[in-house]
Amino acid sequence: MQKLNFPSYSFRFKNSENKVAVFDSLRKKFVLLSPEEWVRQHVIQYLLREKGHPQSLLSAEKQIKVNGLTKRYDVLTFNPDGSIHLVVECKGPSIPITQETFDQIARYNLTLRAQYLMVTNGLRHYFCQLDYINETYHFLPELPNWKSPQ
Repeated sequence: MQKLNFPSYSFRFKNSENKVAVFDSLRKKFVLLSPEEWVRQHVIQYLLREKGHPQSLLSAEKQIKVNGLTKRYDVLTFNPDGSIHLVVECKGPSIPITQETFDQIARYNLTLRAQYLMVTNGLRHYFCQLDYINETYHFLPELPNWKSPQ
């Protein structure tokens, strides 16, 4: 798979019926390795290893309801109180990050109401902090390290 703009991590792989799978430490199973999954697995390791997010508060590839439609988020980090700290939208490296990508994560966040958003295709990363009181958001140069909200 393609080298991404993340630190180098080691992954477990498995070949089955001419298909490659990678072990997802959050879902505790092997999942089919696609370009988007390659990015998702790097994001998970980045959040755990570089940013200090507790594994017990991370979730990947689960369904949510957005305006009555069933959607799947890529990665979430919860706060200890169950509210959502971070929503991550992953795209494959060949997929450019466009306004449509930001619109997608913004729609998800109408339901989720996260404090931070991350959009990445593995090569380019965008980080955003939301301010619900003033109804604004701010792009950040990088995601802050995890700290449990008081």
